[in-house]
Amino acid sequence: MTHPFFAGARHPRVLAHRGWLPATEEPSVWENTAASFAAAHAAGAEYIETDCRLTADGEVVLFHDETMQRLTGDPRPISEVRHRELERIFADHGGLLSVAAALDAFPETRFNIDVKTAEAAAPLGALVAAHTERVLVTSFSDRDRRAALQATAAAGATMPPATSGGRSVIARLRAATAVGLSPAGALRDVDAVQIPVSHRGIRLFTPALVRAAHRLDVEVHVWTVNDPAEMRRLVEAGADGIVTDRTELALDALN
Repeated sequence: MTHPFFAGARHPRVLAHRGWLPATEEPSVWENTAASFAAAHAAGAEYIETDCRLTADGEVVLFHDETMQRLTGDPRPISEVRHRELERIFADHGGLLSVAAALDAFPETRFNIDVKTAEAAAPLGALVAAHTERVLVTSFSDRDRRAALQATAAAGATMPPATSGGRSVIARLRAATAVGLSPAGALRDVDAVQIPVSHRGIRLFTPALVRAAHRLDVEVHVWTVNDPAEMRRLVEAGADGIVTDRTELALDALN
């Protein structure tokens, strides 16, 4: 059965990668901020792909990297910075978002949330319990992903959020389809797989993988694709969704 996360939305899916920064946007506006999410929403994106980590004082915030080095030049890990200090740092760069604030500020948006640390898994699960119809939980770590799902159930959610398999699920799926075996066991608890076209020289997006996933009603999303011609080729080959930094190009090319 199709999860509500996918129901009633355009297909193929366009997932705005960490929000969207239009070419005309001030370069001081950062990814995964209120401003970047607002731009994605205004452009017509139904889905936003984002990432979460835990601050020093236990707030689940939307941030990709382990440290602030790339964006701010500050080498401290997010886990060592308090929420209020992060809010001050982000104030002139689009506005920090916690998971709770994002769900409240963008009630029509469907969020694809990548759990970046084990410590963030259970708090995230509790936060999304009241929003499971419009949240997909994923992680490179299937252990962390499942911990978030367990926390959602423990928080009283009436249904689980959608979920996308991590590294171990994808490895089992790729291995099974390479030799013509059914990946039903690997995909028994997921609604999607989200993969690059290739990883370390191994082609992941293959016709056999797409066919096997679709037979089990599992969507295949490809990241991160910014060329419209490549987006169209992937969709023609069976991709259900494209994660992209170029939201406007993807919406024009695919919808």
